[in-house]
Amino acid sequence: MLRCPEAHEDAFLVLSTGEIVGRMVRSGLLGCPVCQREYPIVKGVAHFSASGTGAGLPPRQKDAVAAGAPPRSPDAQTLQALLDLSGPGGYVVLIGAAARHAVGLAWLMGGIHFVGINAPSDVAELPVLSLLMCDKMIPLRRAMARGVVVGLDRVASPWTDEALRVLLRGRRLVIEDERATASAGLKQLAVGEGLWVGEKT
Repeated sequence: MLRCPEAHEDAFLVLSTGEIVGRMVRSGLLGCPVCQREYPIVKGVAHFSASGTGAGLPPRQKDAVAAGAPPRSPDAQTLQALLDLSGPGGYVVLIGAAARHAVGLAWLMGGIHFVGINAPSDVAELPVLSLLMCDKMIPLRRAMARGVVVGLDRVASPWTDEALRVLLRGRRLVIEDERATASAGLKQLAVGEGLWVGEKT
């Protein structure tokens, strides 16, 4: 489901593994056959804003929420209900601080794999959670996610547009900011309690 963040057609990335623990790749390289760029996997995190071996990568960030915006943290049961997912299989994308919900959601929604994009530094890779870092886009293919949750720290462009791009039609986008508005291709379903919910049309 990964894609190179460079502006060219989608192509499968090639994985060269270093250290593997169970089914988790702890170190290695992802290579793009189209543009020949290589992206490092360091301590279980794939870095799509770096190239080469990943030496000298900047540290992962803590939450950075806009001033004046009160922090909100919906519980996993609320998010599960809003995502309206039933049955195992597929992927749910958690952007920014929303990656912290992976463990709670995985406990409620067995058989679904979670992908954290630009997760805070206190979120670690797990068998149910893959972590990707990229400063300009979500490095995933179009229309691949059964649901997307955008954390309060990533409600600005390009993250909401990117969330819509990776979401399957008829599936739901939850934004942890009720001030969000529906963009083209989204139908608003609910607003309140610090959350905005829409469905891809």
